[in-house]
Amino acid sequence: MAVEEEGLRVFQSVKIKIGEAKNLPPYPGPNRMRDCYCTVNLDQEEVFRTKIIEKSLCPFYGEDFYCEIPRSFRHLSFYIFDRDVFRRNSSIGKVAVKKEDLQKYHGKDTWFQLQPVSADSEVQGKVHLELRLSEVITDSGVINHKLATRVLECQGLPIVNGQCDPYAAVSLLGPSRSEAKKTKVKRKTNNPQFEEVFYFEVTRPLSYTKRQFDVEEEDVDKLALRVDLWNASNLKFGDEFLGGVRVPLRVLSQAGVHDAWYHLQPRENGGKSVKVEELGSLRLNIVYTEDHVFPSEHYSPLRDLLLHSANVAVSPVSASPAHTLGEVCREKQEAAIPLVRLFLHYGKIVPFISTIAHAEVNRTQDPNTIFRGNSLTSKCIDETMKLAGMHYLQVTLKPIIDEICTEHKSCEIDPVKLKESENLDTNRENLRHYVDRIFNVITTSGVRCPTVMCDIFFSLRESAATRFQVDQDVRYTAVSSFIFLRFFAPAILSPNLFHLRPHHPDPATSRTLTLISKTIQTLGSLAKSKSANFKESYMAAFYDYFNEQKYADAVKNFLDLISTSGKWDQRSIETPIMLKEGFMIKRAQGRNRFGMKNFKKRWFRLTNHEFTYHKTKGESALCSIPIENILAVERLEEESFKMKNMFQVIQPERALYIQANNCVEARDWIDILTKVSQCNRKRLSTYHPSAYLNGHWLCCKFSVDTASGCTPCTGGLPANIQLDVDGDRETERIYSLFSTYMTKLMKMQEACGSKSVYDGPEQEEYSSFVIDDPQETYKTLKLIVSAVQTLEQQHTKYKRDKFKKTKIGSQEHPIGDKSFQCYIRQQSESSTYSI
Repeated sequence: MAVEEEGLRVFQSVKIKIGEAKNLPPYPGPNRMRDCYCTVNLDQEEVFRTKIIEKSLCPFYGEDFYCEIPRSFRHLSFYIFDRDVFRRNSSIGKVAVKKEDLQKYHGKDTWFQLQPVSADSEVQGKVHLELRLSEVITDSGVINHKLATRVLECQGLPIVNGQCDPYAAVSLLGPSRSEAKKTKVKRKTNNPQFEEVFYFEVTRPLSYTKRQFDVEEEDVDKLALRVDLWNASNLKFGDEFLGGVRVPLRVLSQAGVHDAWYHLQPRENGGKSVKVEELGSLRLNIVYTEDHVFPSEHYSPLRDLLLHSANVAVSPVSASPAHTLGEVCREKQEAAIPLVRLFLHYGKIVPFISTIAHAEVNRTQDPNTIFRGNSLTSKCIDETMKLAGMHYLQVTLKPIIDEICTEHKSCEIDPVKLKESENLDTNRENLRHYVDRIFNVITTSGVRCPTVMCDIFFSLRESAATRFQVDQDVRYTAVSSFIFLRFFAPAILSPNLFHLRPHHPDPATSRTLTLISKTIQTLGSLAKSKSANFKESYMAAFYDYFNEQKYADAVKNFLDLISTSGKWDQRSIETPIMLKEGFMIKRAQGRNRFGMKNFKKRWFRLTNHEFTYHKTKGESALCSIPIENILAVERLEEESFKMKNMFQVIQPERALYIQANNCVEARDWIDILTKVSQCNRKRLSTYHPSAYLNGHWLCCKFSVDTASGCTPCTGGLPANIQLDVDGDRETERIYSLFSTYMTKLMKMQEACGSKSVYDGPEQEEYSSFVIDDPQETYKTLKLIVSAVQTLEQQHTKYKRDKFKKTKIGSQEHPIGDKSFQCYIRQQSESSTYSI
C-alpha cells in the first residue's frame, strides 16, 4: 500500500530473516529450559510470530518474513517470549531498531543484544498540545501569570490487553511545584479527543508585581510541563502507563503561545535493573526499503530503455540495459527481482528471458553444466517461477506437504541416525510412499503449469537442443534444471519460504522433507547414473526402488508437456508432442448439411499442434482441429442430450460435443485442452453451457445459432499477475540500483574504452564484465547514465522542497527523539526572540 505525499507515492517494505537467539536466561525451575517464540512488531503492533521452539536456551527459528508497511512507524521491534507450562506468555527481552537506523543493518547478519522489557518503556502514539502564557488580573488588582495547557487529542495509542480507555495526567514540574490534573477517561478508543484546558500559576503574586511580563526575569527555564497518558484499568494492579512528554517552557515564543504535536516517550528510569548481557542476543537480517515513486511520465526514458532489452533484434545481448544492470549489481538476485516484475507487468518477460538465455547457452561449452550457475538468466527464471508459479505450487504440493507435516511419520533411513525405537524397513517404506506420491502429483500436474513458464521452458529447450544437437537429453535437462532443481525441490525442502506452510518445519519433519527433496531432485535430473549422485550409501541404496524406466518416462512426458509453447506460429520448429489419447463418444458436428447428427465412438488424439479423432487407433484422422482454432473448452449441461460427462470444444463455426468415459477423464480432457489453447488470441470470454437444438439455445433460448455466449468462460486460470505489479515502482527500484552502483557503471565505461583501443590481454580490473561489443555497450551505458542522472536531479529537488516545507511539530512530523532540537532551531530562525 502506498502513501500519497505531494504527488509522490511512498512505498515501505521490510524483509526479515529471523535466525536464532543465544544465551537466553534459564527458567527459574528444575528444568531451566524455555519454550520460546519471537514476534515482529511495528512499534507495539505485532505483525508476525514465529513458531515455538521447545526446551532450548539457544532457539533456532530460521524464519523469513516480508511485508508491505501501510503506515508510518518509529521502531521495528522484536520480542522474545517464553510460554510456560500454564501456557502463559512472558517477555524475556526485546530488540528495538529506530526507523532512521534501519539502513545501518541493511542486508547484514547482525547479533543484537536483548534489552529489558518494561511496561513503562513500551510506548507509541502522539499527543497534540497547546500552551499559552497570559496575564490575569484578580479582583484585588494583583497580576497573576497563568499557563493554559490544552490537551487536544492523541493518535495511535497502544492497546493494552485488548482495550484502551485513556486519560491524560498534566502536571507542572519545577521547584516546589506538584500540581497535577487529569482529563476525563475516553472509553474504547486509542485515538481519544480530549479538548480539555488546565491552568497553572507561573508567576506568584507576592514575588512578582510588574505589570509587564518579561520571560527573561522569571524562572521559566526551570519549569517544564509533563503530560502522561494512562490506560484506566479495572485490574487491581492499577492503571497502565501509555507514554508521556516533557515540554520545557522555554519553547514559548515572545507571543507566549506554543502549539505542537509530540511523540510519546517512555517514562524515565522505566527499564528494569537487569544487566543487558544476562538477557541473551538475537541474530537478524533486516532489509528495509522505502520507494519514492514519481508519476509515470518521469520514468519513460529509463523504462523504455529497459523494455528495449526484450527486443530480440538487440545485438549483442550483453549490450542491453537489463544485462548491464546484472553486470554492475553485487548480487544477480538484486537485478533479477525488479527486472522480472517490470517485464511481467508489460508482458515482455518471455522474449526477455529467451534472449538472455539464448546468449548464455551459446557461451556454455558443456551440456552437463547448462544453467547450473547463478547467472542473470537463472535468477530471472527463478523469480518468474516464484511469481507466476505460486498458485501452481500451492495446488500441486500443499495438500501432501500438509499431510507430511501433520502425520510426523518417521522416515530416517540413515542407520547412524536411527533411534532405538525405529525400524529401518518401516522408515524406508514410509519414505518411499511419500516420494511416490509427490512424484506422481508433480508429473501429472503439467496441465496446470502456467503458460508463461511453459513458454520460457519451450525457449530453453529449443536453444539447448540447437546448441548441443548431439546430446539427445539436453532438451530435457535444460528444463528439469529449473522445474525440479530450482522450483519443486526447494519448495519441498523449505515449504515455509514458498508459502506452503506458515513456519519452518520441526527438525524431524525437516529431515523427512530433505530426504524427499533429494530423491525428487535426482529423479527429475535424468542423470545417466543416479546412484552416483548420492554421497551417502544409504541414499544410493534407497534410490534402487526408483531405478525403473517408468519413472524416467513419466519425467520426460511431464517435461514435454510443460515445454510446449503457446505461440503456434513457431510450431514449424517445434516437434509434435502427444499429450493425451483415448476412446470417447462424439456427436456429429454437422459439417455435412444433410448428414445425421448421431453419436459415434472415436479414437481421440491431442498433440501440441492439433486435436484429432480417428475411427480407431492407428488409422488416419477423420477430422483435425488446429489448436489455434479452439476458442474455448467447457462442460456441457446434462440436459442437452440427457448424457453425463459431456464437454464441448468450441470452434469458430461450430462446437464439437464429446462424452468422456467418466467424470475424472472428462475433467482431465477439459484441463489439458484448456491448457494448450489458453493463449489463443481469439479465445472466447463467454459461451453457451447447453446445446443448440431445435432452432434455439437451450440455456438462453436465443434462436440465432451465432448468438454470443450467455455465461462467462471458466478457463480455470489463476489471476493475471500483471495486475499485482507496479511498473513505476519497479523502474524506481532499478533506478535506485543503477544509482547505488554508479561507480561500477563508470568503470564499465572505462572497460569499453579499453577494449576498443587495446586488443591485448584483458586488464584484471575489467575482467569481471561481460562485454561482447564495446561500442554498443558504451552507447547503452551513456543512455543509462543520462536517464539515471535526470531522475537523480528530480529526487534531489523533491528532497530539498520537502525539507523546506517540513514543519517540526506538525501532525506529520511530531516533536520527539532527535527532532526537538530541530524544532528549537526552526523557531529561533522565524522569531526575533532568542532562547
